[in-house]
Amino acid sequence: MFRLIQYEFIQRNMFHMTNDDLTPESPDTPGEEGVVAVRRAMRILEAFGVEDPHLSLAELSRRTGCHRSTVLRLARTLAMDDYLAQRPDGTWRLARAAGWLGACYQATFNIVEVVQPILRELSAATGESATFYVREGKQRICMARVEGPRSIRHHVRVGAALPLELGSPGRVLLAFSGEPGEPYESVRRAGYMVSLGERDPEVSSISAPVYGINWTLQGAVCISGPISRLGESVLHELKEPILAAASRLSRSLMGARQGQGA
Repeated sequence: MFRLIQYEFIQRNMFHMTNDDLTPESPDTPGEEGVVAVRRAMRILEAFGVEDPHLSLAELSRRTGCHRSTVLRLARTLAMDDYLAQRPDGTWRLARAAGWLGACYQATFNIVEVVQPILRELSAATGESATFYVREGKQRICMARVEGPRSIRHHVRVGAALPLELGSPGRVLLAFSGEPGEPYESVRRAGYMVSLGERDPEVSSISAPVYGINWTLQGAVCISGPISRLGESVLHELKEPILAAASRLSRSLMGARQGQGA
């Protein structure tokens, strides 16, 4: 899809570069100039956010770092294929083709492909098992898991359904779904939860919420292991790794720029 858009932009823009386009990053050959035009056009599309139904030419120029004349030319090119549309007041908005790409992405997106690599890194960094849970009704479902490298560890199979109200992953899902009262108020303030022997007297864990587009709760990432090894003080030492993993997962699921700008 990107190469198709790139081809169209090269055809339409490689012989129409203005003086404004001759910045230090601009290459010398027509083909390379076309690639630069594509990248600038992508920056224009990325300038829109969930709270930006429309943007002025001046604001698009400010957000992309491109001259107004360049933004106007590229916006008009994007509008030719319905990626952008200009409103009667002169501002610009995303159009049908941009929405179709978003719908295709959502329809074909596989969350496990995004989650699994980060779980592997989290498990390698902590030496414990890392799991991603989602909420289904009154249960939490293990969607993805990487077993820790140690021979004595906590076991949960992918697809297993466990109670929401027992264990840190379920309580995190409840807390960030708006469950009132304690311990959920404290969990929301802290941004994570530690659990010791709640569901299984021999298991402890620490969990944090993971968000998607529009800050919709997607699940909870968890580090778990034997309580004999993961006491309360050790779990609190794992606060930074679990929050960092939750942040990376959230940025991956919602889009890096939205996550960084939030």
